Amino acid sequence: MIREQLLDPGAAELAGFLNRHARACACLVQVAGQMEVTYQGRAASTAEAGAYLLILKADGSLQIHHPKGVKPMNWQPKTDTVTAAAQDGFCVLTASRKNPAETVQVVMLEIQLAQALEITDEAGFVIAGTEAQLQATLARQPELIEPGLTVLDLELLTDVGGIDLYAKDAKGQYVVVELKRAKATQEAVHQLSRYVDAVREHLPKRAKVRGILAAPAISLPAAMTLERLNLEFKEIHALPTAQEQAAQPNLF
Repeated sequence: MIREQLLDPGAAELAGFLNRHARACACLVQVAGQMEVTYQGRAASTAEAGAYLLILKADGSLQIHHPKGVKPMNWQPKTDTVTAAAQDGFCVLTASRKNPAETVQVVMLEIQLAQALEITDEAGFVIAGTEAQLQATLARQPELIEPGLTVLDLELLTDVGGIDLYAKDAKGQYVVVELKRAKATQEAVHQLSRYVDAVREHLPKRAKVRGILAAPAISLPAAMTLERLNLEFKEIHALPTAQEQAAQPNLF
């Protein structure tokens, strides 16, 4: 998992490390130590010298964290260029993106640790609990999928199987929801498409039917197929705790 690690690196050594791994975009890089951070873009800000953790992910996203708290104090969801250079005895990292135009510059004053970690996401993400629990929770709280959604039925039987959630949206359109605990694949998309077609056959021709695939993530081929079929994806990251669920009125 650890591709390369530096302890108490010098400025030139650290700059070489960062350029090497930032350009490869094949691993997660984290740097811990004393830094000074400057941001220029839609606003301007400077974080005075302090102990920070910098994380650069393989997708080009950048985060800089305080020693405490969940949220990063500075971040870029996307970077177009990341470069590092030794300047005046310090390693200076510059991360920029074009749209919107913004730049984060990090002067690394005294670094204790720099790591390049090989982390893959092949296992995917799975919501805790069974699919039946997921279905029951979203039936009680359909706003987790979409505000204004009203559930009409669970496991509505069709010629091609049972629909997880059959609902209406805020505009009165019928909605077929297919639920997945793990990353949704093309098979889930085709399954949803079959359910939508089955529902359309039993409704007036003017009735509008939407299809929603609700899951924690979706594969790229599945997302492309979903778009081609004019279906939708809703990201469901987490469910309420058991205590929160118990506090909700049970509609079923």
